Amino acid sequence: MEIKYEYTRKRSEFGRPCSFSDFLAEVTVDIPPDPSLADDFIPQDPVDFAVQEGPVMALHEVNTDRVQVSIQGVNHVEGGWPKHIDPKNSELTTRYREEVEREEVYTRTVQRLGSLMEHYIRQNNTIDIYEEYFEEEEEEDEEEEPPSYKTINVLRDPNQPKRMATRLSWHPDANKAVAVAYCSMEFQDSRKDMCFDSYIWDLEKPYSPELTLKPSSPAVTLEYNSKDWYHVLGGCYNGQIVFWDTRKGGLPVEMTPVEFSHRDPVYGACWLPSRTGTECFSGSTDGQVLWWDIRKMSQPSERLILDITREDQLKKALGAISLDFAPTMPTKFLVGTEQGIIISCNRDAKTPPEKIANIFSSHIGAVYRVTRNPFFPKVFLSVGDWTARIWTEELMDSSSIMETKYHTPYLLDTCWSPMKPAVFFTSKSDGTVDIWDFLFHQKEPVLSIKVSIEPLLSLCVQDNGRIIGCSTRMGTVFLLEISSGFCTLRKNEKTLTSSMFEREARREKVLQEKYRERLLREQERARARPEEQEDPQEVFKQAQADFLANIKAERRRRGMEDPGEGEEGEAAAE
Repeated sequence: MEIKYEYTRKRSEFGRPCSFSDFLAEVTVDIPPDPSLADDFIPQDPVDFAVQEGPVMALHEVNTDRVQVSIQGVNHVEGGWPKHIDPKNSELTTRYREEVEREEVYTRTVQRLGSLMEHYIRQNNTIDIYEEYFEEEEEEDEEEEPPSYKTINVLRDPNQPKRMATRLSWHPDANKAVAVAYCSMEFQDSRKDMCFDSYIWDLEKPYSPELTLKPSSPAVTLEYNSKDWYHVLGGCYNGQIVFWDTRKGGLPVEMTPVEFSHRDPVYGACWLPSRTGTECFSGSTDGQVLWWDIRKMSQPSERLILDITREDQLKKALGAISLDFAPTMPTKFLVGTEQGIIISCNRDAKTPPEKIANIFSSHIGAVYRVTRNPFFPKVFLSVGDWTARIWTEELMDSSSIMETKYHTPYLLDTCWSPMKPAVFFTSKSDGTVDIWDFLFHQKEPVLSIKVSIEPLLSLCVQDNGRIIGCSTRMGTVFLLEISSGFCTLRKNEKTLTSSMFEREARREKVLQEKYRERLLREQERARARPEEQEDPQEVFKQAQADFLANIKAERRRRGMEDPGEGEEGEAAAE
């Protein structure tokens, strides 16, 4: 083996630590430039080179594992009593109180605490620390936030195949959860392995449902009880009414028997503000409204057939597709039907025909939603076909007092804002949510939100008016947060809205009277002149020409007509 380099040192120097020291720099290698290589490069002039003194850092976002939180109940036991006193025995507790009140220590303690409490009450009444001196000026100086929104959460159906999210209901306690009813409303849907479950979602844990509700048939509607937060009412596709207690799990506590239930899907179910908080009623397309008590659901306590001829015949009944009940009017409720008619009912009437109080011919198609204004209960909003309409119960036989423009897609749901009396929301079949403020603009929505490409079937807003929940045909629920301007009540806004409704009601009443007068004059003229025989062929040709002219005008308005299309249409008509 050839040795390239040899290190030589004394034996005593092996293993000693190295001793480093500073010394001047020296050139080890010097490579001179080669001019022949200059032709292979392009000179860059000027040359910019940035130097950053601080270290370059990057920001990364990672979805970490969520903390698993469990909710457990605690039994509170009344304390403060001696062991020989049973708190549940009223005689023992009353006798013990009387013995304590006779003691001198009790009297001295009450006198001492009473004088101390009186001192602090007088001190608190002297100065109001919560008084606001410049409230009006702050409101005037406050700049209005432009209309905006943001998507804060998306809840997706965890099952396959996907189903429609047909109904939303917010939890009454600070809206911390939302109940979503999932059901396929397709006629004769033959897909196999269709899941029947509906879910309650916790907004703090949106990736999985908090509770799975397991009805015997898919739930079309769900409704929380505002008096008892643990009770959830459901209407099923097979016509049954189901009741859950969320403390006991997802299995139904009670359900109505099939033979006494509805014959069609239950599209509306509402709780009634009774003393016990156990009464409810439901409506279905079989033409019946049934009242129930969840303590005894073996049969309905009351029945109403929606026969507007007041003959109380089920074969002439109109199918209920939406219900509305306002606690401010405990004896009245509204029913939206498949035939486009809104029925105002009064439960306190003596006979079933008298319970159908008023009838409003509202829409061409089904009335998908009808809801009362939370500030003015006699004013209600309906949605159906291509428009939303506002009605008042003061005008019985007239048309709506206000309405939106006719949209190209269908309108499927609507709801009032709980914070502003003139603001309401509508959802459309093209996946758009429109926010209307009739005090600001009556022809166009203030804000249009493109939420999805799927139709939005249900719409529900929180009690604070800030978050809107909307569900799609594919079972996805979008939670939208809107700007504060849509949920902040301005000064005199309620008065202005009331004046607007009253003005439009008077205008509609005047138009109704003029229409009746004109109708009477035409009837008198028809009686005065002799009967004239009209040629059916001429009437048909005139109707055909008017129809084609209307189609041509509409296509021209939309910019869909070709240059030579109008002449071809006229030639075809001839």
